[in-house]
Amino acid sequence: MYNMSNLTRLKTIEANAPAAMQAFSAFDKAAMADGAIPAKYKELMALAVAFTTQCPYCIEIHAGKARKAGAIDPEIAEAVTVAAALRAGAAVTHGTHAFPSMA
Repeated sequence: MYNMSNLTRLKTIEANAPAAMQAFSAFDKAAMADGAIPAKYKELMALAVAFTTQCPYCIEIHAGKARKAGAIDPEIAEAVTVAAALRAGAAVTHGTHAFPSMA
């Protein structure tokens, strides 16, 4: 199912929903551009999100962009651990819903 060549099919989506796809593309470009947060850090954040959403397309794309923006392996490895900590933390905090209220 996962194959980077699938992304060529984005043209089909754009052909059938051009306004929405153009708006998405513009938003994505603006969100990831250098700003108050440098692009390198935005790419590391994107990687952490991709790890938690487990999107192989995003992982591959943003790993490349992060490296191109100057990220090095130790930074990417720390993004992995941040994502893991957040994912684990969410499991722990959501676990509280399995117990009756103490009120």
